[in-house]
Amino acid sequence: MKYDIKIAAWADLREDAALIRNEVFVVEQNVPAELEMDEMDAVCVHAVAYDETGVPVATGRLLPDGHIGRMAVRKHGRGQGIGGAVLQALMAAARQRGDREVALNAQTHAASFYGSHGFRQEGEEFMEAGIRHIHMRAGLS
Repeated sequence: MKYDIKIAAWADLREDAALIRNEVFVVEQNVPAELEMDEMDAVCVHAVAYDETGVPVATGRLLPDGHIGRMAVRKHGRGQGIGGAVLQALMAAARQRGDREVALNAQTHAASFYGSHGFRQEGEEFMEAGIRHIHMRAGLS
């Protein structure tokens, strides 16, 4: 699958990012909508991947402190490398602004995915929004 990744502010990508996040987190994973969207969106760098027909398929965000979050891929786009491409685009944006490392709270089932992109686990598993997570970190060189 070919896709185009846009990196921009929330004001530019809100509609498409919110569509994906609502579908994946709120509908599929039963995360309360009020937890899913937050005030941090306005200060993050956002990424949205679009398929060849222009449909938004995946998203993620980079917080000012170097945390990557809200990584989500719609069902029809999974297993095709789109999530990895979004993750790499956010890591590149962090590197470009001078960050030396990035961190994230991975859903435990996705830890191996993040591990394949250079992230290492830190600490113990914890619950967030009713889902098991593990903190992970990666250096940027």
